[in-house]
Amino acid sequence: MGGGGGKHYVYPLHVWSPTGGWFTNPSNWKANTAIVGLGLTAVVGAVWAFSAEKEFRYQYPRHWVPSMKWARQFDDPNFKAPPRGDDF
Repeated sequence: MGGGGGKHYVYPLHVWSPTGGWFTNPSNWKANTAIVGLGLTAVVGAVWAFSAEKEFRYQYPRHWVPSMKWARQFDDPNFKAPPRGDDF
């Protein structure tokens, strides 16, 4: 008895495509993935740093905002949110 599923697909042996062609499995996929991950982390970190440097709020927030941890504008360590009735 043979395996199921029928015959293997007929495909050209020499195909170029950006993704690697038919049924590809590059031997260095782990290294390529690590390089892309490090590059992406560097780009996101640079954008984050630029955004945090340029951030400015014209009105002091009435409640805690996560960016208050890294924004230079909020250097008050004793900041407390106002009572809940004053938020709106």
